[in-house]
Amino acid sequence: MRLHLIAVGTRMPEWVTTAYADYAKRLRAGCQLELREIPAGKRSRTADMVRLLRAEGDRCLAAVPRGARVIALERTGRVLATGQIADAMRQWLRESQDVAFLVGGPEGLDPRCLEGADEVWSLSALTLPHPLVRVVLAEQLYRSWSMLSHMPYHRE
Repeated sequence: MRLHLIAVGTRMPEWVTTAYADYAKRLRAGCQLELREIPAGKRSRTADMVRLLRAEGDRCLAAVPRGARVIALERTGRVLATGQIADAMRQWLRESQDVAFLVGGPEGLDPRCLEGADEVWSLSALTLPHPLVRVVLAEQLYRSWSMLSHMPYHRE
């Protein structure tokens, strides 16, 4: 099973890159977490944000591997506990299904990404900065994997 993190933005702070890479590396033992960065549109005071989000959405959707389950991450999506993410992961493993997670930029995802997703999840009721979402998602996927693998990382 491959997990694809498709995220808008290409220049993340070093701490984001380091933390994400640490969790992605830990997952290599059982399933792969692959990052695909989507270039963000140029933001300015006069930018047409609808057009900019649409272009980012086009690039995100084009990056989704064929046949992958699509989960869009949005603050207003369904909030899951770690155990529920582990249950979903168990099902994906059983079905040998690849999963693509979509993470938007500062303004979020294009509405078409949300409408076309199989599911819309929220990592928190808080509004998280989009770089932090990469780290939180990678950690939760690793935590869920460790639960399924009976590894000591997760403690209840």
